[in-house]
Amino acid sequence: MPEILKPPIWVNTKQLLQKMMEDLVTQSRVAVDTESNSLHAFREQVCLIQFSSTNADYLVDPLVLKDLSLLAPIFSDPKIEKIFHAAEYDLVCLRRDFNFSFANLFDTMQAARILGYPAVGLDRLLGDKFKIQTDKRHQKANWAARPLTKEQIHYARLDTHYLFALRDVLEDELRKKDRLVSAKEDFARACLFEEHKKKVIGESWGRFAARKDLSLRELTILAFLCNWRDTEAEKLNRPPYKVIMDDVFVLLVKNPPQQKVDLSAMGLSERQIGLWGEGVLAAIRRGVAAPLVERKQVEAKNDAFLRRLEKLKAWRKNLGLEMGVESDVILPKPYLSALAENPPKNAAELALVMKDSPSRVEKYGAQILKLLGVNNAN
Repeated sequence: MPEILKPPIWVNTKQLLQKMMEDLVTQSRVAVDTESNSLHAFREQVCLIQFSSTNADYLVDPLVLKDLSLLAPIFSDPKIEKIFHAAEYDLVCLRRDFNFSFANLFDTMQAARILGYPAVGLDRLLGDKFKIQTDKRHQKANWAARPLTKEQIHYARLDTHYLFALRDVLEDELRKKDRLVSAKEDFARACLFEEHKKKVIGESWGRFAARKDLSLRELTILAFLCNWRDTEAEKLNRPPYKVIMDDVFVLLVKNPPQQKVDLSAMGLSERQIGLWGEGVLAAIRRGVAAPLVERKQVEAKNDAFLRRLEKLKAWRKNLGLEMGVESDVILPKPYLSALAENPPKNAAELALVMKDSPSRVEKYGAQILKLLGVNNAN
């Protein structure tokens, strides 16, 4: 028989926030998740923060509660474990919007990846472990809309309610496979500060710069179109693709139209032409007449770097297949690049490069040094 859950507590006043905090500060661990509106806004924001304790499930409304500084000590307290599923995105959003810092977390998705699970989505894990069914349709909901539906509220609370049980099951499996230490190192690395790059109007054209099928003139027109689109999208508070899609822009720069009547052949709807036809044509005219943009030059890597990179990639892929895990579980990408760029000359230098994952140094250090041509790697 399914568990009957108490209704979650909606936290949208300072008093309710304080009451929730009185519960959370007494806990040795809390489960956390967030919901954002990236598919529905120009600049996404955290629209809901879910917490679960042993006592209750909480849904915090940051659209009403503008000051959430009371939460900061929970996230930074090393004595309280924060359980996330797929922590990376949540941490990026919480740092960006609230400047929180983090200590002591457990990421159930990363735990599942380290264990070699072929499917690591929360819905799949909860279904496999506890026969809990979740409705994935709400993942793409507009979480900035109010009021939330009953279905959204139920979905949001399930994202944290069962994380305690899932965490314990996965920790036990990690311990049995002797992978718990590596997992804890990955959790600790996730807590390290990463600077968030703010979205700048007009910079989105850079995503096209590496395309060989676009000339510098076409890229220049694209730069003006992207600047126009970003400005319009910000004004409307919607993602740029919901103004005009990228593939339409490519058609426009390949055959720049002269008049509004030409725009429909490029894939613009009548509504888009009515709303933005003049703006599109004006951006194209400016791009046609402007000085050419410059492609950002990617620093060419030397042959020695590329050989080291390929050796490391092949090694971690083969070992990953052997162990039944993805290759970055063996050697995470930051270490891969650092080792190929500046190969260590001895075990001490390798330990310094990988100081945040000593268990991997212990397990794979000799193999890595041998691959990099270090004598006496053993």
